[in-house]
Amino acid sequence: MTPDTLEIRLRHLGFPTQRGRASAIRRLVLQAPAPVVARMLGYHDDTTAQLAAEAGGTWKRYAPGDHAR
Repeated sequence: MTPDTLEIRLRHLGFPTQRGRASAIRRLVLQAPAPVVARMLGYHDDTTAQLAAEAGGTWKRYAPGDHAR
């Protein structure tokens, strides 16, 4: 079963898939920086940054990138 197929079935059963997804991402961006969540889930950084701002996230000063220097 693909994510698309699962989403169609859930919608057919009356589950609001978009609101649930956004809610779950808002919870994640409160626990981790938005760019990290974006890369884990395959979202654009701007999308997760916007959800983080809406959720009141505290990772605003996080600098993404390689910090191994």
